[in-house]
Amino acid sequence: LTGVHDPGVNGSVIERYRAKIAAGALPLRVYAMADGIGTTLDGLCANGPLADAGGRLQMRAVKLYADGALGSRGAALLADYADDPGNQGLLFAADEALQEQMRRVLSCGLQVAVHAIGDRANRQVLDAYERLLPEYPDNPGRHRVEHAQVLDAADIPRFAALGVIAAMQPVHATSDMYWAGERLGAERLAGAYAWNSLADAGALLAFGSDFPVEQANPMLGIYAAVSRQDLAGWPEGGWQPQERLTREQAIRAFTLDAARAAFMEDSVGSLESGKRADFIVLDRDLMQVPVEEIPATQILQTWVDGAPVFQRPSQ
Repeated sequence: LTGVHDPGVNGSVIERYRAKIAAGALPLRVYAMADGIGTTLDGLCANGPLADAGGRLQMRAVKLYADGALGSRGAALLADYADDPGNQGLLFAADEALQEQMRRVLSCGLQVAVHAIGDRANRQVLDAYERLLPEYPDNPGRHRVEHAQVLDAADIPRFAALGVIAAMQPVHATSDMYWAGERLGAERLAGAYAWNSLADAGALLAFGSDFPVEQANPMLGIYAAVSRQDLAGWPEGGWQPQERLTREQAIRAFTLDAARAAFMEDSVGSLESGKRADFIVLDRDLMQVPVEEIPATQILQTWVDGAPVFQRPSQ
């Protein structure tokens, strides 16, 4: 990893990052998001976005929450859970309350990032963006939905129409596929972990891992995105295979488009003249090897700002 997005950070964590930077001991870039409505957001509103001179630490976004998780049946759904009649999950805030939180962030010129997993929560968040964004035409935008795991078909094209980024984690699909059908039923699975449908509709995908819930290794995420299989190759042909991505799409979502989601595409995310030299050296060509070999890919070197920060001992 040459950089991470770190959602839900408070002031004490920022001070730890700053201390690491001062000691020359932060070997990657951190795009941090404030932890909801509170003192960290107050500081950003008063002082503006945070950015260190060396480009190792930025904070110009705020993480909010719309619902819970699918596994615990806390994700907010438009209809009952298939395996728990009468339960539609949990919205953390009424529409008006969520919009007031988002207004606070938007009014400070900051990026909004809202955790939404169920189709009801995703619709609530998209409705809020649709209502609020015209009120803040000077806000730089690039607002995000974190996870966007279960979507009603009618809401998929709204991401591109509203300019909202789908910040998703491919490994969630291959972790959840064993029981997601029980929670959702066959009909709703069509909008679950719908990377290809979102991409086809013009949405920007920014991929990550959701570490520490999942492993941080992006090779596992790339593999999940292109195969929709577990490490044993199950199921044959992939789970909901119509939502698989190409290797180029998956790698771009972990690199250039993740950088774009953090307002950093002019400096990182691709190897181009004038950008920072952040890159990794692999032991195989991800575009050429059999798909099943992608998870075994070894990182030989990691470089940040043109300097090596990791080298495999055997190299």
